[in-house]
Amino acid sequence: MADTVIDRPEGKAPPTGEGLTFEKVWAMFQETDRQIKEAAEERRKETEERRKEAEERQAERQKEAEQRQKEAEQRQREAEQRQKEAAERKIQEDEWRREAAERQKKLDKQFDSLNQQMGGLHNSFGELAEHLVAPGIADKFNEMGCHFDGIASGGYEIKDANGKVIAEIDILLENGDCIMAVEVKSKLKEKDIEHHEKRLHILRDHRNKKRDTRKIYGAVACAVWNSAEKQAAIDAGFYVLEQTGDTMQMDIPEDFVPREW
Repeated sequence: MADTVIDRPEGKAPPTGEGLTFEKVWAMFQETDRQIKEAAEERRKETEERRKEAEERQAERQKEAEQRQKEAEQRQREAEQRQKEAAERKIQEDEWRREAAERQKKLDKQFDSLNQQMGGLHNSFGELAEHLVAPGIADKFNEMGCHFDGIASGGYEIKDANGKVIAEIDILLENGDCIMAVEVKSKLKEKDIEHHEKRLHILRDHRNKKRDTRKIYGAVACAVWNSAEKQAAIDAGFYVLEQTGDTMQMDIPEDFVPREW
């Protein structure tokens, strides 16, 4: 039998086990194991690094959350403190208002008692104005250059065509240029200011019918003033007078403009 010839690429030898020894194979296994272990260790290190980074991020977020919580708690404490202070101020203000109301109530009783002792004259001095108030008021206006030469006190009555009294003015001061109508009170209330305004409207109509074109002004004299009522009288355009001892004192603000009727 002829030998069988197998064609092989030129220069290529068939794989054989020639040159392989146990030591070489064992070394190959050890190298492969080393590479596997190195790759595993690299992956372990990367995993550990990512874990540390994640823990650091988590710790930072936790720290930020705790800081926000502390700030929120601080704001809450501050809000509670403000609320507490506001409540305390309200209690104090309520107490002040209550005490002021009690003092005002006592003062009102004292004035009511005084008015009753004065013969039921209530807030008006009435006939006492002629002797106690009118001269002092006239002097104050004369010091301003008004020089009133006519003084009607004790109740100047304005009557309608039928002779019915439609208004009464405590003190009426007159000169050739103007008329000053004065309301006198022991204690003034805001409604008294409104009533005095109505009197001046009536007086204006009454003098117009008599063809008296003189300017008409208003004033309010009071024994004891409250700041609110005094300001209301000034805002209404009235001169304000206050009794101090035996004399009258006039309080005229710098920007005061008297109202003309």
